[in-house]
Amino acid sequence: MYVNKEGEWFHRGTPLVHRGLIQLFYQCLDTDAQGCYIIKLRHQMCRLDVEDTPFVVVRTDHIPPEKNRGRETFVLHIIDGTKEELDPASLHVGPNNVLYCQIKTGRFKARLNRSAYYQLASHIREDRETGRYVLPVNDTPHPVSGTDK
Repeated sequence: MYVNKEGEWFHRGTPLVHRGLIQLFYQCLDTDAQGCYIIKLRHQMCRLDVEDTPFVVVRTDHIPPEKNRGRETFVLHIIDGTKEELDPASLHVGPNNVLYCQIKTGRFKARLNRSAYYQLASHIREDRETGRYVLPVNDTPHPVSGTDK
């Protein structure tokens, strides 16, 4: 099985389109001791070939403090149908200026697709003192790392 950089799943070259099956695979996704992706389902294990990351962030919502009990946050909409809060400290730029973050309590890396990238990038600012780019969240500037983590 294979997942391309857009998060599309394939089995022997044929696209998998059954949403329920793909969600099950995401729920059973893990990594082995070497960091390779595997699907563990009952007593079976299947290696998953991944072009970039199996998880893709498809949308990013900015929630301002006045709409979230005084606390600003960004909500990530992930290709597996889940949502979670962005950990701004995990945000980093990889090869080809692709934006990534950690998800699932830091277990997995996720790639931001183009629309999610632009939604989040509209909040990234240049720190005039350091010349680095930061994502300010709740008055704290979180550096956007330029190295792949």
